[in-house]
Amino acid sequence: MGGVLAEHQHGKGRVRLGRVWREGAVHHMVEWTVSTMLESDMAHAFTTGSNKGMTATDTQKNMVYYVGKQCSSRCTIEEYATALGKKFVDEYPLVSKAKIWVEQAPWKRVMVAGQPHNHGFAQYAPATRTTYVEVSKTGPVEVTSGLKNFKVLKTTQSGYDGFLHDKYTLLGDTSDRIMATSITSTWKFTSPVPNYDAAYEAAVTAITETFYGPPDKGVFSPGVQATLYQMANAILAKVPQVGSVFFNLPNLHFLPCNPVTSKFDNDVYIATSEPHGDIEATVTRQGVQPHCKL
Repeated sequence: MGGVLAEHQHGKGRVRLGRVWREGAVHHMVEWTVSTMLESDMAHAFTTGSNKGMTATDTQKNMVYYVGKQCSSRCTIEEYATALGKKFVDEYPLVSKAKIWVEQAPWKRVMVAGQPHNHGFAQYAPATRTTYVEVSKTGPVEVTSGLKNFKVLKTTQSGYDGFLHDKYTLLGDTSDRIMATSITSTWKFTSPVPNYDAAYEAAVTAITETFYGPPDKGVFSPGVQATLYQMANAILAKVPQVGSVFFNLPNLHFLPCNPVTSKFDNDVYIATSEPHGDIEATVTRQGVQPHCKL
């Protein structure tokens, strides 16, 4: 007996799109990396080899650029992904669900002589804004936003102690260490969002304010787990449309170093991320299903 085709989908990955909106002398520019995946009535392509009715992956790539052209006014990645997903399910009868991923490169308008440049942009930070949108013929549009590669670090106000010590444990307790991580986070919306840009900025503010604390004295972190939970709750507090928040926080280690002929005095460190601890969690509002399965 042959196997049974349980699930299937097909799509196009890493389609890079640049879009410029020229509003008089002032230009606005984004760079998006788009991936698509379609659930469709195409089981016969797998089981019989017939491609009849298939929306080819090359067609999906072309649609990425077409919908980008149709977005004649500035829009967010969430709005663009929703429009692209709707185009697929409306245009093709065999497509039941479109899944759209978009990552936005961190281009920012440059300042020259103290003034914002009309058409000049630069990347000052590696953090990448992300979204994942599901559009189906019958169900509601589901939008998840987030970021990745958001590197944060504080040189004090972090410790780690009280963990299990046994014969396999070499790590010692500490009440003062460098805390650094590269944040990947996503948050799923459970109600309509009036402004995705404002929601994104509020979420980033919640993360940074919680991680660092007040500028003059900071805030103590007893461990990555506790800080993760606090950051997730801060997003839920600042963005009421969010129902579920996911974090992945790998350690970026700065290990105390004793240079030759001297001793460590909270000054010289070995910077390394291999190997590293990896902490993940999903925090939800009461009664909301988590959007990420661990």
